[in-house]
Amino acid sequence: MKNRAGKTVQNLSGELAYNSFYPQPLPPEPNIEIDAEMQHLLIDAHKKLALLNGLSDRIPNRDLFISMYVRKEALVSSQIEGTQCTFEDILNPEIDENANADVSDVVNYVRAINFAIRRMEALPLCSRLIRETHAVLMDNVRGGDKTPGEFRVSQNWIGGAGSTLKNARYIPPNPQDMMECMSALELFMNDDDYMDPLIKAALLHYQFETIHPFLDGNGRIGRLLITLFLMRVNVISSPVLYLSCYLKLNRIEYYDRMSEIRKSGNYEQWVKFFLQGIAETAEDATRTIDRLNALHLKNEAKLADVPTRSRQNIMNLFAYIERNPIIETVKTAAALGLSRNGTANYIAALCSKDILRYSAKSGKALVFTYEEYLDILRKDT
Repeated sequence: MKNRAGKTVQNLSGELAYNSFYPQPLPPEPNIEIDAEMQHLLIDAHKKLALLNGLSDRIPNRDLFISMYVRKEALVSSQIEGTQCTFEDILNPEIDENANADVSDVVNYVRAINFAIRRMEALPLCSRLIRETHAVLMDNVRGGDKTPGEFRVSQNWIGGAGSTLKNARYIPPNPQDMMECMSALELFMNDDDYMDPLIKAALLHYQFETIHPFLDGNGRIGRLLITLFLMRVNVISSPVLYLSCYLKLNRIEYYDRMSEIRKSGNYEQWVKFFLQGIAETAEDATRTIDRLNALHLKNEAKLADVPTRSRQNIMNLFAYIERNPIIETVKTAAALGLSRNGTANYIAALCSKDILRYSAKSGKALVFTYEEYLDILRKDT
């Protein structure tokens, strides 16, 4: 059977026979039909992205915001794959000593995002960059035995726990077809065509998920590709847009709409869902930046009357908690180059201003939390 989106391919024979899906190379034929509804969604998504992009370029602590947003994306994208982990877990000041498997998954995803963005300075968006990013993602974590950094050489499938090739919900291209499909996708990613970049990002994500070129980690890499592509084509200037929260909240519809393309060849219904996600996500990121900026200015004003002799150290501590909203005394003292007693005094000063809050004891060290800051970032996690 063949439709606009692809065809089923019979593999092996006899008892071992199974059908896999071979997606048609992009762009679709006929090309995406932009009706009035899609046109409206496109305009709205571009407008909200432009607003976010302009705002993120102007925020005073942009790198700080981005590093926190990357961590949030890593958490939510990993949660979609079943990782049981909270925002507090990945900000734990003792993460190096006691990271569990769930936390390690998220920490690796942060590394993979940062690696891919740096690597794009030297490489186009290509199979090599995708494989290298996957190697960072899967390094020394669950799934690390499933050929990190290499496209699969065996058949995979998608289904519930215990499913097999016989009853899988979806079977991606066989390994040989998969390599052909990835080559075609690479050409599409870098083709200087006239397609709207947001529509192209929607198709790119769908096609990658459909090809499923790795034995594990496809979902996280596929979602990251959206951000990398939009940066590559200068729709966003920094990694401030991640769709994982939207896709997590609409998970069943997300999977159903991608399945619908494979069933009927209807790309348009998926593109509309994706554009809605872009608009909602950009709007949410803009609100988050506004709230974090307002919080920064409010608490900076609280510190205006700090005595001159301790002002610089307290402001350094304030900057530190915006990068590390959960702190303990010993590591903070070391990071700021201060004595433990001095650090304890400066922390007490922030507690007295109702900026920091005591939350726990960790060995001999006390743990404090920048609670208002965390509340803003916790949304949807």
